[in-house]
Amino acid sequence: MVELWFQEFGVGILKLFLNPLLYWIFILIFLVGYKRIKMEREQFGVKVFDLFSEWRRTLLPAVLTGILISLIFIGAGVVFSYGSLIILSFMMILLSLNLRFTLLSASYTVGLTYIVLLFLPSLLEKQDIIPVAYFAENNFIGLTFLLGVMLVVEAIYVRRVRRGETFPRLVKSERGIWIGEHHLSKMAMIPLFFLVPGGALESFAPYWPLIPIGGESYGIILFPFLLGFSHRIRANVASVRGKQLGKQILWLGIVVMIISVVGYFFKGLSPVALVVAIFGREFITYRLRTWDKKHNALFKPEQQGLRILGIIPGTPAERLDIQVGEVITKINDKRINSSDEFYAGLQAAGAYFKLEILDDNGEMRFVQSAFYESDHYQLGLLFIEAPHRTKEILVEGS
Repeated sequence: MVELWFQEFGVGILKLFLNPLLYWIFILIFLVGYKRIKMEREQFGVKVFDLFSEWRRTLLPAVLTGILISLIFIGAGVVFSYGSLIILSFMMILLSLNLRFTLLSASYTVGLTYIVLLFLPSLLEKQDIIPVAYFAENNFIGLTFLLGVMLVVEAIYVRRVRRGETFPRLVKSERGIWIGEHHLSKMAMIPLFFLVPGGALESFAPYWPLIPIGGESYGIILFPFLLGFSHRIRANVASVRGKQLGKQILWLGIVVMIISVVGYFFKGLSPVALVVAIFGREFITYRLRTWDKKHNALFKPEQQGLRILGIIPGTPAERLDIQVGEVITKINDKRINSSDEFYAGLQAAGAYFKLEILDDNGEMRFVQSAFYESDHYQLGLLFIEAPHRTKEILVEGS
């Protein structure tokens, strides 16, 4: 019996490499990173984050999350048809073709998969190319439960984003001045083992499988679940706002899971879980956008001092624990109001400098350090000013 399970797990792992979604995920993370780095060079004149930063710090949590969820779904006997996993893979690829993670919440990927599977069998009856049997039986209750679980996982990832991991951008305000915003953006590939029809595993308990599909024997397949999110935030430090956003998504996921579990005993509730998931996630995003519009931008030119828009990883600024969103008011006891004054102050500082910084609470703190030869008088700070490319064009035209 144990040998049979190991055999099915081995076959399931090999099936992973037949899924085009696996290869698209690696292409996607490369293209997204390349596009972001190109934008960073145009705006700041330097690469800020590495190519795979959107994927950073997700591998270990993804593996642990995948193991836990797989144990729950296989232990409970939740079976998915091959057709539903094919459509789910297609949806994840389709919704990420714009090279953004905005629509990679399970509310959209799993939600749209559910909707397509509702209508697909009737549409396929009029053709002979695609086998209708692949999409004839679908576990809609299992899909909504998976949706709720992955919303909880998304909430955890949103809350885990650190202050220095959000991506700075320069944009023009409605008044035509340059301001800053941050993109709270991550992507993760979560490996999930699912039960599918047609393997060597047979029922070992009266309840197993919970909802039988496609016969009396089952196999295992490893599925690369693509999860992502992206939100633009101007009125607050993105990671702080992310904690609140994550809490809202967490409660939404819990509600969806409860409705889907109740739907197992009372038929007809799984569509309710679907509607709650899609409209709930949209409402959370809408609230974030309206809140951000109602409040003044945090990253804007200050009357006194320089607001820190971003910090380049691996630079002296990161080593000195300078934070995104703080305001530098003085360098070596001299007040500064522009990036030119700041860099002039660094040049004049010699081998030693001292910064006066206002933190989030408006309290003054001091940062002082010696320059090292490798620092080249650059701390790795990004400020709110005209984009680097715009300044180059102005210089060329003058």
